[in-house]
Amino acid sequence: MARNKFDIDENLESPFDINHFRRAMIYIRKQKKPMILAFTLSALSAAIGLSAPLIMQHIVDVTIPEKAVWPLVGWSALILCTIVTSVIMATYRSRIMTRVGQDIIFDIRTDLFKHLQELPFQYYDDRPQGKILIRVVNYVNSVSDVLSNGIINFVLEIVNLLFIAIFMFVVNAKLSLLILAGLPVFLAIMVLIKNGQRRAWQAVSNKSSNVNAYLQESISGIRVTQIFTREQYNEGTFTRLAGNFRKAWMHAQLYNGFVPFAVDNLATIVATSIYLVGLLVLGPEEVTFGVIIAMTSYAARFWQPILNLSNLYNAFINAVAYLERIFETLDEPVTVSDIPDALELPPIKGDVTFNNVTFAYEPGRNILENLSFQVKAGESIALVGPTGAGKTTVVNLISRFYNITGGKILVDGYDINQVTLRSLRSQMGIMLQDSFIFSGTIMDNIRYGRLDATEEEIIAAAKAVRAHDFIQEFELGYQTEVNERGSKLSQGQRQLISFARTLLANPRILILDEATSSIDAKTERLLQEGLNELLKGRTSFIIAHRLSTVKNCDRIMYVADKGVAEAGSHDELIARRGLYYRLYSAQKMEA
Repeated sequence: MARNKFDIDENLESPFDINHFRRAMIYIRKQKKPMILAFTLSALSAAIGLSAPLIMQHIVDVTIPEKAVWPLVGWSALILCTIVTSVIMATYRSRIMTRVGQDIIFDIRTDLFKHLQELPFQYYDDRPQGKILIRVVNYVNSVSDVLSNGIINFVLEIVNLLFIAIFMFVVNAKLSLLILAGLPVFLAIMVLIKNGQRRAWQAVSNKSSNVNAYLQESISGIRVTQIFTREQYNEGTFTRLAGNFRKAWMHAQLYNGFVPFAVDNLATIVATSIYLVGLLVLGPEEVTFGVIIAMTSYAARFWQPILNLSNLYNAFINAVAYLERIFETLDEPVTVSDIPDALELPPIKGDVTFNNVTFAYEPGRNILENLSFQVKAGESIALVGPTGAGKTTVVNLISRFYNITGGKILVDGYDINQVTLRSLRSQMGIMLQDSFIFSGTIMDNIRYGRLDATEEEIIAAAKAVRAHDFIQEFELGYQTEVNERGSKLSQGQRQLISFARTLLANPRILILDEATSSIDAKTERLLQEGLNELLKGRTSFIIAHRLSTVKNCDRIMYVADKGVAEAGSHDELIARRGLYYRLYSAQKMEA
């Protein structure tokens, strides 16, 4: 796929069409009842409010000339009641729609997060984390109001226009036609700027995504930044990205600002025309002073929904750019998933077979080709070789984090493509090279390996990997709070906690990817004592660059040239004096 980083704008893989909006309606329909209630309140509020100019016309043309004091008081009280009732209804409607908007945010964000949990490693390999985060947080917030208040307000403003038109024609039909004459001009303006608006808001979406991606990357790499004193360089990069966002935003606002400018001018021209036509053309016989006041009031009210509709249109154009990104994420295929009628893998012994396995991260660039080997249950297998040869790829394929390009991988004779991912991975313990620590307590982090584990089982796992002693040194012991990624722990401590988490799962197949790379020699010896018992009866795959840690494995596989170049025990490979021998000798000399 195309390169995707913080300074490259994303391209949509499919253009927006009406089906996107139909999909958005799924979330809206869930809130049907409160939205109907809110719309009813809004419509009643609007109808009550529109009666005020009609009452005012009667007061000016009839009540005041007759000098009827008490009727004037009564009509004034009625106007006050219409205003108060309208405000109460509008306030209650606002409270309903606030809840509806938050419910829509919750539903979309939950669906996004659930889908992101199921997407394969490949998806995250190809995208900056910041560009993923902004879709779940910012973009969902941006579309929620359009999908809740926006829909109701759109229908309501149409209803308002109809109500206003009815009231206008009741007062004076000729002046009403004059007011409506400005509408075709406004529609022509909207058609002319439509495409430019959408492109402008897509640009805003892209630049916002770039800023977010770089911000996330900078925060994650702040230690490296300060070590190499790259603060000024990073500030310059961020300033450039933020400047691009500002430029895109201001360009989009030009379109937004043009619409109220057009509406205000049209409204002014129409209001002036009412006075000119009403007083000079139609004359006072047909148009009284009260009619002029009522019609100018209705004209102002008529153009307010037009302005509101144009603002809603602007918001919709803005939301379209974000909806495209949201649905693009939801449409991202879950390429590693259970096939229909996938089998539940029964409790396994741990036999693993690679049968002519071929794999490529990118089409045409194979990492592994026709790789075949067999591992019996309980065997310990070391994978060694140069960086980038495919050692981690081999163990990732056993866990089916990626789909193989060709061949088969069997566990206890079951094709892993034919069984459920949960039943496969739940019987594996995997400690990746990155020992990720979640925010929470140390006990919570270890329990992540098996959520129903007791405290005794957690402590037993920690003791087995020699993590118990350093944990007890903390004032709160296992209840010590650690930050995300375990910034307050040493790298070795993070690995030991991660190791305890993996062992707690009691796996039949254990995968250790550079599991002891950051543990000092003394701790490593202690760890090995606990592991020797735990590895018994389990199939294990151990990736290590320090060959001293894998000398006692049952078999060592030297991965190179898209496959296994050599395989055998440590003594056998040393005697063969091949690739493994040269690598082992080089490490001894360095030591």
